[in-house]
Amino acid sequence: MNTLAPSAAMPADIRQEMARLRRLATLLDAAFRIPGTRARWGLDTLVGLLPVGGTAVMLVPSLYIIWKGWRLGASRAVLSRMMANVLVETAADLVPVVGDVFDTAFKADLRNVALLERYFGMTVP
Repeated sequence: MNTLAPSAAMPADIRQEMARLRRLATLLDAAFRIPGTRARWGLDTLVGLLPVGGTAVMLVPSLYIIWKGWRLGASRAVLSRMMANVLVETAADLVPVVGDVFDTAFKADLRNVALLERYFGMTVP
């Protein structure tokens, strides 16, 4: 349960860190538009195309977002959901082609930042 006041009363350092995490997640999951569609993809999709190594490389920024959530004081329940999102995405990404399509649609990093934003009482776009 969120014990913090709405974002206006939230410490500036948490608001700033959440803005940085939102930018990172957007870069990883939704920085680019697929021409002719509303679909978006990010560096996670691009780097994830590299067999096995791409998945391992992209696991690092995903775990960084979870670590920052822990440092900011997110609850165990939120951190567990975040870890589950990353594990689902990572497991799916190990399946060639299908995993890449799933990775593009699932967007674990944006989901995780949204979980943190809800926890800290921030509005989620």
